[in-house]
Amino acid sequence: MCRALGLEGHELVRVVTVLSEVGRDLLGAPGLQVDLHVASPLREPELFRARFTWSGPRVPGREALAAAERLLDHCAYEASSEGHALTAGQRLPASQEGPGQRAERARAALRDSGDLSMAEELRTQNRQLLRALEESRAQQEELQRLNAELEETNQGVVALYSELSAELEETNTGVVALYAELEDKTRQLRLASEAKTRFWANVSHELRAPVNSVIALARLLLAPGADPLTEEQRQQMSLIAGSGSTLLALVEELLDVAKAESGRLEPHLVPTDPRTLLHQLRGTLRGMARDGVRLDIPDVEDVPELVTDEVMLTRILRNVLSNGLKFTTAGEVRLTVTAEERAGRPWFVFTTTDTGIGIPSDQQDRVFEEFYQVLGTHQRGQPGTGLGLPYARRLTSLLGGVLTLTSEPGAGTSVRVEIPACHDLSSPGAQPGGAGGARVGSLVVVDDDPTFVELLRPVLGRVARKVTEVSVSSRAVDVIRAERPDAVLIDLAMPAPDGYVLLQVLARDPETAHIPVVVLTSTDPGDVDRSRLTHARAVLGKTHLTPERIALALALDPAGPDPTPPAETGGRHTSGGATP
Repeated sequence: MCRALGLEGHELVRVVTVLSEVGRDLLGAPGLQVDLHVASPLREPELFRARFTWSGPRVPGREALAAAERLLDHCAYEASSEGHALTAGQRLPASQEGPGQRAERARAALRDSGDLSMAEELRTQNRQLLRALEESRAQQEELQRLNAELEETNQGVVALYSELSAELEETNTGVVALYAELEDKTRQLRLASEAKTRFWANVSHELRAPVNSVIALARLLLAPGADPLTEEQRQQMSLIAGSGSTLLALVEELLDVAKAESGRLEPHLVPTDPRTLLHQLRGTLRGMARDGVRLDIPDVEDVPELVTDEVMLTRILRNVLSNGLKFTTAGEVRLTVTAEERAGRPWFVFTTTDTGIGIPSDQQDRVFEEFYQVLGTHQRGQPGTGLGLPYARRLTSLLGGVLTLTSEPGAGTSVRVEIPACHDLSSPGAQPGGAGGARVGSLVVVDDDPTFVELLRPVLGRVARKVTEVSVSSRAVDVIRAERPDAVLIDLAMPAPDGYVLLQVLARDPETAHIPVVVLTSTDPGDVDRSRLTHARAVLGKTHLTPERIALALALDPAGPDPTPPAETGGRHTSGGATP
C-alpha cells in the first residue's frame, strides 16, 4: 500500500518499521482498530496517517513511541478514560493526483494483496532492511571520502591563510609608510596654501595704496578746477584713471579671495535697493559693450525688500555681466531679475544670458577654478586673471545663495545667481519663530562626523541656548519629534538614510514640517541637487561656518541679547568659542 502511495526507499522502511512495531505492541488489545487515511491539510503536503484506537490498560512500548516521533513526520498519542489513540503519519511525495485518487489506488493495492503470509512479509522487510543497510554503508563511505577531501582542503586553506597574512602584514607596513608620507605632503600643501593666502593678502594690501594714489592723482588732474590740459593729455589721463580702476578692482578681488579662503570675509547685511544697484551696473558696464552688442539691464518694480551685502552682490553681477560682454561679439547680454517664494521666504534670482561663443561642456566645471581660463583663439587679447567666476561663486555662497552656469558652444552662456532676500532681517526686532533678536531656544544637529561636530559646537553655542547632537541618522526623526527644536541642521552625506531622505521625511510629517531646516555640505553648495532640497531654508558649505552665516540662514541675529540662561535638561549644551 505504501508503494501504491508513492513511498519508496528510506521513507518506505521507516513507515513499515514504525507501524509494525506499534502493531506488535498493541496486538490483542481490546477494541483494537487501525484506520488508514490519505489527507491534505490546508497549505501542507499530503499526509498518509495510521490511527490506532483501543481500550484497556495496554499502551505502546516506549521504544515504539520514540521511534515513531523520531522517524515519522507526525506522531500524536492521546489517552483518556474512554480509551487510547495513537496517530502516526508521513508526508507523501508531490503528485498530480488528488488525495481521493491516491486513496483509491491504496485500496486497490490492499484488495490485490490476497492472503498475507507473515513469513513472506518478514522476508520482504529483511530484504528492505538489507537494501537500506547497503545504502547507509555507501553513504558512510561517501561521507568518509568527503571528510578526507575536506581535511586536505583545510590544510590548503591554512597554508594560504598563512601566506596571505604574511603578505598583508607586509602590505600594511607599506601602507603605514605611505600614510606617513601622505600626511607629510598634506602638511606641506597646507603650509603652502597658507603661504599663498598670506602672499595674496600682503601683495594686495601693498598694491592697493599706490593704485589708489594713481587713481586719485589722475582724477585731480581731470577735475574741472585743475590746470587746463590739452586734449591729448586729457585722453591720456583718462586712460591712466581707467587702467588704475581696473587694476584696483583686480587687487580687491585678490584680497577678497584671500580673506574668503582664510574665513575672514563676512557679509555686511544692509537694506539694499535693487533699482539703484541695477542703475549703477548699467552705467558702469555700458562702456564695455562692443559695437553690435546690446546690454539689457532692466528696471525692476514690485520686488521684495532686499537685505544683503550690497558690495558683494554688485561685484557678483559685475563679474558675471562683464564676462558675458567680454566674449560676446554680436547680439546681446541680458540680465533678468525675478523674485521667488521658497519655504515661506522670498529669494532673488538674477539670470544673465548672452549670445556669445559659449563654453565647451568639458570646460564648464573648470571655469570655476581660480586662475583657469578656457583655451582658444577667442582668449587672445582679452584681459582677465581667471578669478571672475570663482570669485563670484564664492561671494554667492557667502550670501547664502548658489551660482550655476549652463552653456553651449556657439549658442551663448547663462549664469543664474540665487540669493535669499533675508526679508526677516530687514527690520529691527523681527522675530522668526518668535525668537526675536535672541538666540534660538533649541537646535538639533544631525551629522555623523565627530570632528566636524566638535569644531562646530562652540559656534552653535552662540546661535542656540540648547544644542542636541545626533550622530546616527536613523535616530534623527525620533529625536526631532521628541525635542521639537526651533531649527535643525542636517548633513547631506551620511549613511542611509542620508540628508535628502531626512528632508523628505521631515517635510511629510505634520509634526516637523514647520521646523526650519538648514543643510550642511562639505561639497560646493552649487553642486547639490536643489530640486530635492525644497524643504531646506538654506544650503551652507561646511568650510568657515560662523555664527553669522548660520544666523543669516535662520534669519537670526547672533549678536543679539540673550537674557535667558541655558537650559540644563536634555541634549548637549555648548558655549561660545572660536570659529572653526
